[in-house]
Amino acid sequence: MIMLKITGVSQYKGKTLRIDFEEGEPAFISSEVVYDKGLAKGMTLTAAQWQEVVSANDFRRARERALYLLDYKDYSYIMMFRKLSENYPEELCYKVCDRLAELGILNDRRFAAGLARRYMEVKHFGYFRARHEMKLKGLSKELIDEALAPYQETESVRERLRELVEKKYLRRLEAEDGVKKVKNALVRQGYSYSDINAVLSELAEEDQNDDFSGD
Repeated sequence: MIMLKITGVSQYKGKTLRIDFEEGEPAFISSEVVYDKGLAKGMTLTAAQWQEVVSANDFRRARERALYLLDYKDYSYIMMFRKLSENYPEELCYKVCDRLAELGILNDRRFAAGLARRYMEVKHFGYFRARHEMKLKGLSKELIDEALAPYQETESVRERLRELVEKKYLRRLEAEDGVKKVKNALVRQGYSYSDINAVLSELAEEDQNDDFSGD
């Protein structure tokens, strides 16, 4: 049986300690893991026991990476898994993501609601564009539908669409083939033709009334 005897535990960098062995290369392990596992000079470990230490250290590193990323923006479970898998084994990524989900740090329902607000209220996406973008973030159909439900009333949709047209596309309507180009742009934003036609017709009618009143 392979046995590993620790000949020294010393400070390395920050919260990382250096573990020296009677034979072989030194290892660099988090102080948290070292203290948790009770590693000390003179201790002898089996290969299996040492593997537990290495696994615990890898978990901590991956977890700290995930928490670092979450300091800057929210992630869905799948997004975080994909990000971690760039540097860590699949099994470890699942383990870290599962733990963060258990603690509520990763919360796909909260993430979906935040995305829906951003896409619908800030970016003024239509339902189909928002749904597509949220699907790319790894969210389930159920969570997407739930998050977008408050934005599905026809009146609400057309209010957002009108605001978008007035803010970004109004002048383009006056150009040659302007109406066609604006309609195509709005479809790419995720709006239906029925809502687009209704809003553009409403704006055209108001414009005609203004011209008539001016005369």
